[in-house]
Amino acid sequence: MTEPTTQRFPAPWTAVELEETFRIEDANGFPVAYVYFSEDWERQNVAGRMSKNEARRIAVRIAALPEMQAELQDHEKRF
Repeated sequence: MTEPTTQRFPAPWTAVELEETFRIEDANGFPVAYVYFSEDWERQNVAGRMSKNEARRIAVRIAALPEMQAELQDHEKRF
């Protein structure tokens, strides 16, 4: 299988904080993922939402995926 010459969701990705949401955007500003949170403890329990800190950690890790994939591909090419 051949890989496309252009990336569908080009790097870098960034995590943008909105109201009770982190939106992960590609280099063109296209949203690729959303991570929802609540700062209200009761709502976290009832609605199953994460805390803001938990959501931020996940959003940052999602945003880092393109760079991690590139590093893994480089590593595989060397070995």
